[in-house]
Amino acid sequence: MCTVRCPIRVETEGNEVTWIEGNSHLLGGALCAKGAAGTALLKDEERPLRPLIRKGGRGAGRWEEVSWYAALDYVADKLKKIIASHGPESIMLSCRGGPFVDLVKAFIHGLGSPNFTNHDSTCGRNVHHASLSLYGLGRKDFIYDIKNCKHLVLFGRNILASLRIAEANQVLDMLDAGGKLTYVDVRQTMTGIKANRFFQVRPGTDYALALGMIHEIIKEKGYDREFVDRHVADFDRLEEFVVPYSAEWAAKECGLRSERIKEFVAEVCAARPKVVFHPGWMLSRYRDSFYASRALHILNVLMGNIEVEGGQILPKGPGDCGIKGLRSFDAQIPKPTAKRADGVGWKYTHFDKGPGLFHLFYETMVTEDPYPVKGLICVRHDPFTCFPDPAAQKEALDKCDLLVSVDTHYSEFGWYADVILPESTYLERDSIIATQKGVKPRFIVRRKAVETEHDTKGLCEIIKQLADRMGIGHYFPYNTMEELWAWQLEPTGHRIEDFDAKGFVPLTDTPIMYDRDKLEGKFKTPSGKIEIISDTLSKAGLDSLKPYQSPEEPPKGQFRLVFGRSPIHAHGHTINNPLLHELMPENTLWINKRQAARLGVEEGDWMDVIGCGCTGVIKAHVTEFIHPEVVYMVHGFGRQVPLQTRAYHAGVGDQKLMRGLLQEMDPAGGGLCLCECFVSVRRSSKNPKRRVEL
Repeated sequence: MCTVRCPIRVETEGNEVTWIEGNSHLLGGALCAKGAAGTALLKDEERPLRPLIRKGGRGAGRWEEVSWYAALDYVADKLKKIIASHGPESIMLSCRGGPFVDLVKAFIHGLGSPNFTNHDSTCGRNVHHASLSLYGLGRKDFIYDIKNCKHLVLFGRNILASLRIAEANQVLDMLDAGGKLTYVDVRQTMTGIKANRFFQVRPGTDYALALGMIHEIIKEKGYDREFVDRHVADFDRLEEFVVPYSAEWAAKECGLRSERIKEFVAEVCAARPKVVFHPGWMLSRYRDSFYASRALHILNVLMGNIEVEGGQILPKGPGDCGIKGLRSFDAQIPKPTAKRADGVGWKYTHFDKGPGLFHLFYETMVTEDPYPVKGLICVRHDPFTCFPDPAAQKEALDKCDLLVSVDTHYSEFGWYADVILPESTYLERDSIIATQKGVKPRFIVRRKAVETEHDTKGLCEIIKQLADRMGIGHYFPYNTMEELWAWQLEPTGHRIEDFDAKGFVPLTDTPIMYDRDKLEGKFKTPSGKIEIISDTLSKAGLDSLKPYQSPEEPPKGQFRLVFGRSPIHAHGHTINNPLLHELMPENTLWINKRQAARLGVEEGDWMDVIGCGCTGVIKAHVTEFIHPEVVYMVHGFGRQVPLQTRAYHAGVGDQKLMRGLLQEMDPAGGGLCLCECFVSVRRSSKNPKRRVEL
């Protein structure tokens, strides 16, 4: 339903869901609109309800309904032919990521391919690589004790709309306790209106503001000198680098007042170490977003906030609780020896192999260098909605012999695929057990609430049956979910029945914290310290401290296109959900009031938005609370799957306006530059009716 996967409690009667709420042991029953709309997903028949094999051209929408035996045989036969001709490395698999990926990673690695990937080059890769370059630890190797912090600083992290219930509640608890919130963005948001301070900055200047803050903190000696002296390497290089980036300089660059920056710096220095600069979640925005995130990480270091209440905390796992961890399917499989097709780990040595960078596979599909990529399996991942320039993606994908979509709904990629394997909804399927690290780590599992009434299957069953056909079934030693769970849990001493009481298994009753004075060995950099000058970046010929370059201004008559999230919808997953569609049927184009007046546009007028020859029609939302250089829309709309009658052509998809940006990435961080797109807007003369009523 949503990639946050908030823990829920479900009541049923006669195989019908009668109530959904947040798990009372973790969320006190709280849930957002997306979670509460799960019942509508069950009843929605505008989704794939049985396996489908394409009969017409790709994207034509001509499908043949087949049995699971026929569909899985078809996929397996195609995979075997590709492997026989080009080797197992010519198959790639992508998913949405999250806690339950072990199974799909094991499948692709079991085939002998290293090419597991996900959506993250359009989300958090810049943040992840920035974190690795400083600490040797990734973005998920820190958690933020927001509830107990005294000052939370968010750069574009719209935390109350990009909704994680537990995190949102922590923010509200922090504010209730007297903590402060500073929010930085090009527009006002649900988070910004709760903030004590809102910096509306010129688009593309986040890095400038962060540099100005670093300069001011060092100049005023407001940083934690003892922490820096003990744990930070090359601090003198940072001091020297930020000399030109004064608060006055940053204010001029960002469109702020220097007094406000200095007031802010005084407040956070007084509140440290209980200060959190969130380094970003989705930070694939500008050409320097990697360095903006790295600067935010450095600000956390200056606060000395690591492993303190109200700061950044290293998440703990089963080993910290004195017990063994779960068995991993992927860990038992020999590591594939072929080079990754996206170049990560050999061509791009500074990037973490992990899920690599999906968008780089497209170049390999076209060039067949270092080898052909001929098969793509997407598990609950829609690259046509996720990545820019779907037309360029299709051109590359047409080089593939097999495209498979495993999903609960019709994605735009699925509509273009050769096979759709319909997954049961989250209320109808069991999942593998996973570890959720934290100060109080736990084992988590999803258990189905009702039986499916359609010809869909859970992912565990799909993977097992496909693995058997591919001759790798021995890597998945189960035939039932009970056997799967028992295999995973065997080293831990726990049983699946232990999840009954709370829906999860807590591994400790008391929070676990490391001794802040004994952090040696916790940072996984070559030097063992927090590295201002990253050895990894230096070896790749990249700057650790990159001189700031002012962002390009929009050409005359154009605007920079930015996008974001709504608390109503989960990216493009829920646009066709009947209940959520009622709440938010389409997106709108935010435009500054003065700019709208110049164009003769009023609230609710239909507008053409034009980018690189692609035009969409969308309603205007006229507001003072957006920077005049930008226009904004919620991501995920503008879908073109005819069977999704509610979502069909409703609103505009921002990614379709981003022609030419598929390979535009931050070379140091790997994140795409999704907010480096300029568009023209005008009052529309087109008929706004989006479909013919039948």
